[in-house]
Amino acid sequence: MTSSAQTLGLFASALLLIILPKGTEQGTHEKKLLTQLLERYNVLERPVANESEPLEVKFGLTLQQIIDVDEKNQILTTNAWLNLEWNDYNLRWNESEFGGVKDLRITPNKIWRPDILMYNSADEGFDGTYHTNVVVRRDGGCLYVPPGIFKSTCKMDITWFPFDDQHCDMKFGSWTYDGNQLDLVLNSEEGGDLSDFITNGEWYLIGMPGKKNTIVYQCCPEPYVDVTFTIQIRRRTLYYFFNLIVPCVLISSMALLGFTLPPDSGEKLTLGTYFNCIMFMVASSVVLTVVVLNYHHRTADIHEMPQWIKSVFLQWLPWILGMSRPGKKITRKTILMSNRMKELELKERSSKSLLANVLDIDDDLRHCSGTNSTSATSAGFLRSGGRGTAATLDDTGSTPCSVAQRELQAILRELQFITGRMRKADDEAELISDWKFAAMVVDRFCLIIFTMFTIIATVAVLLSAPHIIVQ
Repeated sequence: MTSSAQTLGLFASALLLIILPKGTEQGTHEKKLLTQLLERYNVLERPVANESEPLEVKFGLTLQQIIDVDEKNQILTTNAWLNLEWNDYNLRWNESEFGGVKDLRITPNKIWRPDILMYNSADEGFDGTYHTNVVVRRDGGCLYVPPGIFKSTCKMDITWFPFDDQHCDMKFGSWTYDGNQLDLVLNSEEGGDLSDFITNGEWYLIGMPGKKNTIVYQCCPEPYVDVTFTIQIRRRTLYYFFNLIVPCVLISSMALLGFTLPPDSGEKLTLGTYFNCIMFMVASSVVLTVVVLNYHHRTADIHEMPQWIKSVFLQWLPWILGMSRPGKKITRKTILMSNRMKELELKERSSKSLLANVLDIDDDLRHCSGTNSTSATSAGFLRSGGRGTAATLDDTGSTPCSVAQRELQAILRELQFITGRMRKADDEAELISDWKFAAMVVDRFCLIIFTMFTIIATVAVLLSAPHIIVQ
């Protein structure tokens, strides 16, 4: 059955190849139409039948999203689509002559299009649109809908923050054609299109009315037409209400409670003192948090750790707080032994030679080469019968011992460089670890101190009251 089906399929394919004509007509009508329309088309020509009349361009704006409202720099960033419609007198055809082709998609650089720009743009490239194809219909109607990210200047007033409304204009118009050559009209009396608007979490969109303006500028005597859309937004106050207004009101109300106490109760001053202590504690916690973060992010390239910080925050204070580092238990005995070992190490390093500090070996090796060379020189002098030291010199005039010394010095310099780099890397890593541990110690110390302060202040205020529970 499978073989029969394959044979039938091959036969049907061969029959279709025989029946169909060798040259297909698909796509030739559109190609012919494009060639005929664009062969003598001039993109610089304003497409009107009568050059004394202005070309009418319908303009609309579809707002998609409010991306950002920058109050400091007074810039509104939006995602929007422009909608431009006009009629091109040079792009008309009879669809029956071109196989029923009703419309075409043409790149905007191939045909004339209005040079509409946003006057109050704050974008670096000024024009933030993406140039899409122009849809051309058989009657010459052109539809151009370029999307874009628009940055517009906006004069913002934050006097009533956070209960403020902002009105930001987006002014569009032709940059070179005046009103006698290009007439810009609104495609909708209601203003901008908000059907696809994405709700913003911080701002509520009230509306976006549009208005046509005809202005005569100082530069030119001709009138210029523009369409201005006003984005009316209102700040959502729920976030600010619960995080800013309510705490301020509660604190103010608590301060006012002190005036409701009887003058002879003696608690007016105590309650005010408690409020002052809490405010001082909060301010101090912010300052100390900054100190902790500063310690945590310090590096060896910028900061050096003073000896008093090492002693206080890496030894004694962790011992008092019962803190320890991984693999290092901090006790009073280890602190004293560590300080003693550092003193001995400094004394030992100051008494060693450069070779001993680099290779961590004794000074005896430094004298070996000098002793051997002296012995060899003395022995050669005696064998030559006191006739100089020529017997100990090679052809270059240097003794073998001096050559060995130079080679040893070169090796020592390389070893010094390598060990220096390794020691520097280890020291930097250790210093960064010390700063982070110091930040942890300060953090733990602040936690204990502020906890004790809060408990003591609260208990003191409560105990100073004449009665806590009312029967």
